[in-house]
Amino acid sequence: MENIGDHFIEIPTVDSTNIYAMQQVHARMTKHGTVYFAHEQTRGKGQWGKSWSSQKAENIILSVVYEPISINPSAAFLLSSAVALACFRFCKVHAGDEMSIKWPNDLYWRDRKAGGILIENLVRGNRWEFAIAGIGLNINQVSFPADLPNPVSLRQITGKEFQVLQLARELCRHLQETWRLMIEFPGQIALEYNQALYKRGEKVKLRQNNRTFEARIDGVNANGQLEAYSSLPETFNFGEVAWIL
Repeated sequence: MENIGDHFIEIPTVDSTNIYAMQQVHARMTKHGTVYFAHEQTRGKGQWGKSWSSQKAENIILSVVYEPISINPSAAFLLSSAVALACFRFCKVHAGDEMSIKWPNDLYWRDRKAGGILIENLVRGNRWEFAIAGIGLNINQVSFPADLPNPVSLRQITGKEFQVLQLARELCRHLQETWRLMIEFPGQIALEYNQALYKRGEKVKLRQNNRTFEARIDGVNANGQLEAYSSLPETFNFGEVAWIL
């Protein structure tokens, strides 16, 4: 297989790098490791149908094509963890030790969001043919829409301006390394992911439907469920609880 980023395709403007990458998958015009990097994205996709806003040429906006055909689709969270861990390692190099991964796969600096990940899968039967990992990381942007509650960029954290394209290629090296780890030492991915977990070991406020409660964040299990302790141990699927920050 090719290394991630060996095929690095720049796109001046696109509606969504994930949409574009999936179109290439269906047209059989792409392969594992291909990266689609956009200087501008007009309809970026976030989790749960939300949009991802990014100013032109100021941030990392890219999608990575994975072919996890030797992996059971039930291990989908392992890939999500590997991508999140790569982004965490990359951000930590530039922003320091206050970076973390907010379950399931947002990148946080202190209590502020520095980036997000959206993974979309193509599964036929029990064969996991493709996964498209869309990554948005705030790099040089300093002005954000008012409806975003807590964004932050590397420039705001460090006071430095960065070469976005150079950083995108650097990120690809981290993505390749965690892909290799995922294949060879999957337990290491889970270990490092939990070590980097936002608020691990701390009490936080969570909301589940009409219930608001305090719980200690203990970790995330292999199925991608958040493990927390309130008056008893509980596990939550993504979307079942909201953080109250």
